[in-house]
Amino acid sequence: MKSFLSLLALLLVAANAAGANERQTPSVRAIEKVLPAVVNIATETVVEVRDPFTDMLRQFWGDHYGPNPRQTTTSLGSGVIIDEEGYLLTNEHVVRRATKIWVKVGEEEYPATRIAGDATSDVALLQIKAPEGRRFTAVAFAPDDDLMLGETVIALGNPFGLGGSVSRGILSSKSRRQPLEDQPLEIRDWLQTDAAINPGNSGGPLINLNGELIGLNVAVFREGQGIGFAIPIRRVSESISRFLSPEETSSLWFGARIRPGRKPLEITQVEPSSPAAIAGLQTGDEILQLNQHSPTSFIDFTRRLLNLGSTDPVKLTVNRAGKRREVNVRLRPEKEFFDNELLSRHIGLKVTPNTPDLSRRLGLPPYRGFVITDVRDGSPAAKAGLLPEHVIRAVDETVPRDLIEFAKLIHRKSKGDKAVFDLVFTETRGRYYMFREGRTSVGVE
Repeated sequence: MKSFLSLLALLLVAANAAGANERQTPSVRAIEKVLPAVVNIATETVVEVRDPFTDMLRQFWGDHYGPNPRQTTTSLGSGVIIDEEGYLLTNEHVVRRATKIWVKVGEEEYPATRIAGDATSDVALLQIKAPEGRRFTAVAFAPDDDLMLGETVIALGNPFGLGGSVSRGILSSKSRRQPLEDQPLEIRDWLQTDAAINPGNSGGPLINLNGELIGLNVAVFREGQGIGFAIPIRRVSESISRFLSPEETSSLWFGARIRPGRKPLEITQVEPSSPAAIAGLQTGDEILQLNQHSPTSFIDFTRRLLNLGSTDPVKLTVNRAGKRREVNVRLRPEKEFFDNELLSRHIGLKVTPNTPDLSRRLGLPPYRGFVITDVRDGSPAAKAGLLPEHVIRAVDETVPRDLIEFAKLIHRKSKGDKAVFDLVFTETRGRYYMFREGRTSVGVE
């Protein structure tokens, strides 16, 4: 009898264990892995309220009438932590123009700052202002384009700060077109899923059953029931790599893009003639060490590269096709390379940023752009009819922020390519002159 009862007890324990194992599905395990990295984001935005009546009174009373009234708006969204030091991702539209940002992690709430954001990709990078030494759970990135139509995907969020929100579905469609540089993302560029995504889930993660980030929730298609969209992980990675590059953060030229989110860190792009190219780095190299230190993350690598590489060469140990190699890289101030001399070599002109004073002196409207100061005889610029005092407003429909960005747009082109300039210039007709706008193509030498 005693042996029978013991056997029965063992059978009951085994049955309970089997039942528990059946409940621990791949979806449950993936959610348990990622949910601690999912956060709620609250923002406050203060804007001035203007109306014609107030403006009219200010015309009579001037500043004595007082400042414009202000209105405070709030919004909620979600995000996902990507680094244990508190760096996280969300949608740019969640935090754009926010004057204050708070992030709720579990039951704890912290202020946060926006590090960078891009309306084109709708990706923003934030950092939590946490006590020193505080570490957070971070999500792992899936490989680029490791997507299978019909695979189970899970949309996570924390829309109201009450706890995690979970919905499951399948991957219905991948990105439908090749990425276009500097073009805003739209439905054709996003992942499509039938996992329910509500507006408060914007910025939260879309994950696979391995608990890896495959996309960033971005929108729901209101006219199509149960259709949600997410920014693909490839585009998310490209945005982070650009946000935290030495070029964006410190105007130091490194010339290599690195894929964040997975280890070992992999170089995905090397610019010709850049410090990275001169050092011998190649696309596909895996970064193992920086000055004998193994980077814990992309952010750790970038921070150390900036601290060390701005003054002295940095020794990088890389894995290339299974072999360890060491290269020395010295970062270079961008202004030493991307300048008027580069423009003169490749297209035959020099420019200066337009200013209100310069516009008045030349008799031009204060257009934003660059005034041509010199055109080399026989150069592509001269053959295209460009002259001093013409104003270049855009290059390939992009308005450069400064001379460095102008030169970068030209440097990216190969010999024989064309650069399309939008121009403003004056045209004399008898005793009168008029402003004209035009467009011309200039070859690159």
